[in-house]
Amino acid sequence: MNQLETRELGYFVTVAETLHFGQAARAIAQLERRVGAPLLERTTRQVRLTAAGEVFLAECRTILAALDTAVRKARKAAEPQRVTIAARPAAAPGILPALLSAGPHGPDGVHADVVFTYDEIGALQDGTADVALMCQTVATPGLELMELGPEEPVVLLPAGHPLADRPFLTLAEVEALPGYAAELPNEPLDTMVDRVALGRLVVVVGDSVSDRLGRSVRAVPVYGYPTTQLVLAWLPDARPAASRLTATAHAVMARRTPRRPALASTDISETRP
Repeated sequence: MNQLETRELGYFVTVAETLHFGQAARAIAQLERRVGAPLLERTTRQVRLTAAGEVFLAECRTILAALDTAVRKARKAAEPQRVTIAARPAAAPGILPALLSAGPHGPDGVHADVVFTYDEIGALQDGTADVALMCQTVATPGLELMELGPEEPVVLLPAGHPLADRPFLTLAEVEALPGYAAELPNEPLDTMVDRVALGRLVVVVGDSVSDRLGRSVRAVPVYGYPTTQLVLAWLPDARPAASRLTATAHAVMARRTPRRPALASTDISETRP
């Protein structure tokens, strides 16, 4: 088999996804000769993938994604003093700006950029980001972690809600509220806050968002909801600049004002109405 070219793989993926030949028909025919198997069945009425084509399509996507990742990592390696942080929209609003501004003035002079995503681990794996700022809610095998501190759970309620002035709510009380969403919606914080203010959503978030809520929404501590750790995460083979960012993170965390302590078990009997 002659050596395949990446442009041929790109042609094939395009045709396979659109099932429309256009000007790529000749290239696909040549590709089939090189592969030694029919990849597409063509009739006067339709085009569809053969069994070999289905397998080849999956492999082509893997190869092209790997090439994209290689290019991104090579470009990043050419800028050893720059590091990209992956974070969810509105995640850790106090820490993220501090990391971005403190980086150039930190111990290693690291310049940090940010990319917002709902798949922080995926951004590390494909080379889009060097470090992820995320809440560790589940085990993260294969990643190195630096703990930044706990995220205490708070439930967001409209300011006029009958329970908005309570010192805390139990998890059972929160789960019984109309509009409660057990999973965070994949949407910006501002959108969630607007929906909460309108009485169309009840959601539990980390208390670091409290400064972003404004007057229309209250954050009430939740007893019985697991505390999560805010962490920096990176792959073991991350570039040196990515690991050096942890020194800046240590300096940022040392300057932070401690937040309120977590609720103790005795709080219920002492403060619950």
